[in-house]
Amino acid sequence: MSEVRRHPGDPGRRIIIALDFDTVRAAEATVDRLGDAAKSYKVGLELLTVAGPGLAAGLVEAGKDVFLDLKLFEIPTSVAGAVRAAGRLGVTMVTVHAMGGTEIMAAAVRAAADFPRLKVLALTVVTSLTDPDLAAVGLNTTVDEQVVRLARLARHAGCHGVVASPREAAALRAALGPDMLIVTPGVRLPADLTTGVTTEHARPAHPVAAVRAGATHVIIGRSLTRAADPATGT
Repeated sequence: MSEVRRHPGDPGRRIIIALDFDTVRAAEATVDRLGDAAKSYKVGLELLTVAGPGLAAGLVEAGKDVFLDLKLFEIPTSVAGAVRAAGRLGVTMVTVHAMGGTEIMAAAVRAAADFPRLKVLALTVVTSLTDPDLAAVGLNTTVDEQVVRLARLARHAGCHGVVASPREAAALRAALGPDMLIVTPGVRLPADLTTGVTTEHARPAHPVAAVRAGATHVIIGRSLTRAADPATGT
């Protein structure tokens, strides 16, 4: 658990609940059910498209941390504009694609500088992808190698952290040192095996294993939000 000590603060905010819903009503119902038990939420492209920025702004106003998962992959000027918009909303994290290269990531970091709480995270390799998927798009490398390569590029560009599967957390911590954030989607709870919760993540792991390996934050979605009691995950 040394990684947690490297990043002091409220441990409860390191568990990010993914609001992967297609309606505002469903998302708000989950937030209401979790109440004070959840302090950080992920708002992704689907919910943002449905709800607009209002839901994220409302979460911020209620004292929640918001991880705005935009996965930005555009020209630097457009990326910078989107990051500034995220900063004005008051969110705490926003994502850019590391595959976009150094200039895109650096533009995001410069745009975030006006918002002290906003961290720019570089998405390395999407957690649904495997080695054959990389080969199919012409990358002659493994997922493990590509994740570390892109993470180092993100560090060079000034990003505050990276997003990768929990299975790469240990290699990333070794490569990046103690200071960068490592945010891991694709974590699964033991109850998933009995409740039938499925995942598109090709490289999942238990959240405790992710933190022990070096993750500073874990993102949990259907394992909690579809549970009978979301506060306990059962």
